[in-house]
Formats: sequence, C-alpha cells, structure tokens
Amino acid sequence: MKEFEVNGVKLQCYPLTAAQRIHNYSTMHCPYHQLLNIGTGLYIKLDVDFSVLKESIYEAYQRFESMRLRFLKDSDDTVYQYLVPFEERDIEFYDFSHWKEEDAHDEMRRWTAVPFKRFHSPMNRIVMIKLPDNYNGMYMKIDHMTMDSSSIIAFTRDVLEIYCAKQYDTEYPKPMQSYIEALEKDLAYEAGSPAQKKDAEYWKNEIEQSEPMYTDFNGMGRIITQRRENNNPNQRYAKVTSISPEASISVFQLEKEPSESLMKFCEENRVPMVCLLLMGLRTVLSKFNDNEKDVSIKSCVARRGTLLEKRSGGTRIHFFPLRTIMEPEMTFMEGLRMMQEKQNKLFRHANFDSIAHTYLRNRYWKLQPGNSYESISLTYQPLTLKEYSGNIPDIPYKSMWYTNGVAAQPLYLTVMHRVEDGGLNFNFEYRKDAVTNYEMEYLYYYLCRVLFRGIENSSRTIGEILDII
Repeated sequence: MKEFEVNGVKLQCYPLTAAQRIHNYSTMHCPYHQLLNIGTGLYIKLDVDFSVLKESIYEAYQRFESMRLRFLKDSDDTVYQYLVPFEERDIEFYDFSHWKEEDAHDEMRRWTAVPFKRFHSPMNRIVMIKLPDNYNGMYMKIDHMTMDSSSIIAFTRDVLEIYCAKQYDTEYPKPMQSYIEALEKDLAYEAGSPAQKKDAEYWKNEIEQSEPMYTDFNGMGRIITQRRENNNPNQRYAKVTSISPEASISVFQLEKEPSESLMKFCEENRVPMVCLLLMGLRTVLSKFNDNEKDVSIKSCVARRGTLLEKRSGGTRIHFFPLRTIMEPEMTFMEGLRMMQEKQNKLFRHANFDSIAHTYLRNRYWKLQPGNSYESISLTYQPLTLKEYSGNIPDIPYKSMWYTNGVAAQPLYLTVMHRVEDGGLNFNFEYRKDAVTNYEMEYLYYYLCRVLFRGIENSSRTIGEILDII
C-alpha cells in the first residue's frame, strides 16, 4: 500500500490483485481499449419512478465500494487503485420508448464499445432507460478490473432492493461487505503466505506431470496446419492469438423443461452443474478431434466462497486449465466423478495467480506467448436476480449482456439462467476470425446432444456416446 496525492488529497492506494492483473495485462497487449468493457441492461415491465431510481443508484454507489474505484499509474508505470468517498456524477436518462427495441439495444451496444479513460476516472456508466412495451430500468457499463458478473448481479440487485424498499416498503437490503477488506486479504495471501506456497507446489506438480493436448472447437485443422508449418508432427499446443480481436456474441436458449432435466439430474446425483457442462464440452472437443482422450478446458473460477467474497464486489475471477484424460470404456457417470474431483482440486488451489501459472507452464513446456492447450473457456453463473433475493417483486423483466465488439480469447462460453423462466442461456463470445455464428450453432447442437445422451443413461460409456452423437 502507498499514499499518493490525488487532486490535493492524500489517499491510500493499493496494488492490483492477481485477478485485476489478468485484465491489466490484456489492456497492455491489446490496442482496443474497450476490451474490458462489460455492458448489461435490466428492464422491468413496470412504471418506474426515475427520481426514486436515481436516488437508489446513488445509495447503492455508497454501499458498493468497488463501484467507486479509480486507478492511477506511478512514475514506474505501476498501476494502483483507490476509492473515492462518494459519487456525484449525474445519472443519465434516455427515452427509447418510441424506438424499435432492437435499435435501442444496438445503440447501447455502441455505448459498450466506447472505452473508459483508464486513470483518475470513473470506471462505470449507468443510464436510466425507457424501452417500448413499458419496460423500464437501467443500462450499466463497467470496467472488468472493477467488477465481474457476480458483482454486476449483486450491485443490480442492491439497486432494485433499495428502490423496492423506498417505493413498496419492502425489507431494506442488508449492508454490503467491504471491498478493501477483501482486497487486503487477497494481498496478504500473495505476500508469500503458507497458503500461496502450498498452491504453487500443487500447480507445479500439475504442470510437470505430462504435456497436455490441444483440442480445438473447430476440429483438428488448426493444429494440423501448425504442425506442418513448424515441421513438428508431434506438436501438442496451438497458437490461438489473432491479428484482429473483433468479436460478437451468439446466445442460444435451452427451453425451460430440458434445462430443468439437467438441473434435476445434477441434484439427484449430487453433481455440480458446472461439472456436467465441463463433461459435455470435453466430450464434444474429443469428438471433434478424432476422439482424443486428453482434453483441456479453461475453467473460470469466481472465488466467492465466503460472505465477504460474495458481498464485497470487485473482480475475483481466476482461470486455470481443467485437464481430463478419459478412456472410452469409462461411463458417463465415472467421467463426471473424475471431472468433479478435478474441479474440487482446482477450487482448493484457485487463489493462485493465473498469470503466474500461465508463465510457469509456458516456461516448463517452452511455449511462446499466444500458444495454448485450451481452445475454449467456460463460466457458469448459477443464480438469477430473483434467486439472489426475495425482496424483489415477481414482475416480468428482461436482462441483456451487450458485446463490446472485441475479445482476447477465441471462444468464451458463459452459461446463465434466464431471468424469465430459469432456463439456461448459452452465451458464446467469439472472435470473428476464429469461428462463425453457424459454427457456434454446430457446437451448441453437439453439446446438447452429449448432455442429454449422457443424463438419459449415465451408464453409457464415453465411447458409446461418441459413436451415437
């Protein structure tokens, strides 16, 4: 921690956490500064009192410290973070009620592609919105160094609960937790703690076991081409970087009933949904890559196990490779149990610095930057706003995630529950030079086939499932 003078006031400034350094690293190597922008919208079918909504947003700003984060850079180009004591920016208002709804969403996509000023500047923008058909609410753009998806949902929920308490005399939301306290715990872990040393040893052993195998979501074309170009027929990694980071999002909606079937299977067999999704993805990647047994997926971990972590905001996502080697004779359930065991181990050691892990693996296996063994990343967001809180009335509402137009990774799948009916949405954010919307649909189709062939008879072997999908 250091003390800096900002606008004539001395402030306590903190180093970036490992989760923030991931994003800061991205900004240093990408000329498209909107890379870290996350745009969301929440719209309720209700006549909203926008003066009360504005008051609620200001109050939520005070309760949610990471919404008041700023960054600065010292003379050595080291980035620090600090809090401002309050927000006094005006909350904008846009009336799109006479627009075509998709045109309004396109406008907000354009907002999402506008980068923030990085230093001594607010890292979010909130706009109150009127949409057609009496849907009203707010658009929010945040910088990923300050918030992740869990934080966004928690902040949005807090605004709604405050609004409902003011308007309908519902129960007032409980206080949020301190972002600074969570930050200090993370920094203490990173300062050579016994837990950090134990995690470092675990990941060192994982890295040195054997070299993984790259499996692409588009089949073997990429690695075959690169083996030929590098005159290395045994190459097990692939270059996944791109000249153009231009990206888009494809959203596929799984209906309520089949979504409930997946959740029921997980509940009855005590399998986390994320493990079922990982099992489905690794089986599809195996199918697309000549039934490869050795498959790695980048698993994104929210790291929100404690009350402090759940309610302190900020960005806490770390990512690590989840590698499984499954023989075709294994049953689907045996594969799920292996996946669950691997994921549990990953969770136990997920506080380790993801960038440090990548550096250690690249050095050990002599990989150049941009080379990888994983072609896809997965995040599962289990809760909707309604499940987060019982204080929000049961009113029809819709939520949106807006693309910022660029992506650092070839393919990033986020699976979330729809606010309308609890069904699953599969959100594929993809680089346009790496995959097309049609290929996304193809991947989603096979993912669903694997999942439902697996849960209808979990005694089927992996080989049998690969044969019938």
